[in-house]
Amino acid sequence: MLDNTVFTIPIGKGIGISESTVVSWIVMAVIILLCIILGSNLKVRNISRRQAAAEFIVTKLETMIVGFTGEGGRPYALYLFTVLLYIGLSNIIGIFGFKPPTKSLVVTASLAVMSIILVQVASIRARTAKGWLHSFIEPVPVVLPFNILDLITRPLSLCMRLFGNVLGAFVIMELLNTVTKVFVPAVFSLYFDLFDGLLQAYVFVCLTGRYISEATEIAEK
Repeated sequence: MLDNTVFTIPIGKGIGISESTVVSWIVMAVIILLCIILGSNLKVRNISRRQAAAEFIVTKLETMIVGFTGEGGRPYALYLFTVLLYIGLSNIIGIFGFKPPTKSLVVTASLAVMSIILVQVASIRARTAKGWLHSFIEPVPVVLPFNILDLITRPLSLCMRLFGNVLGAFVIMELLNTVTKVFVPAVFSLYFDLFDGLLQAYVFVCLTGRYISEATEIAEK
């Protein structure tokens, strides 16, 4: 359950590289490799099956994400698309014997903070900086403390939801691997490592998209 240090970079007192960081690098390498394979030799006419499959996947996921964010959030769909791939692959990588990096609180907190910063940037771009500041006292000034608190609770909610679900699934699978035979863990792995892992990626992106939709809805009116 601990995020062990895999190796140390000999700079100063030493920079420890954790297991979650190494596995994250592996996940990113896989995503980059897939992008290179699926994005090479693209054509306008007489496209290959590989290109057709890539375009179908990208179009469907973009449509899904824009459904969360609304048209005002379309410029941020690429970020959410990337986050969806990263969290999805990170959550299911346990099938291949790695520890999911999303079971590290540091990883999930970083993802949550980045997403909430993006939401605030989207709000500023949609409302202008003055309108964004004024939104903290809407509909009445007395709600200012609650709106400020909302800035803290939203990333905390995103972080703890993802962290708790992934860590819980990881612990259950470790217990099953310890006390049962091979067949039972394999069956439960289909749910905890595959289905639940992809579901948590979907939920994270869905909530972030909804927050962006709220932040940009004024620009759409």
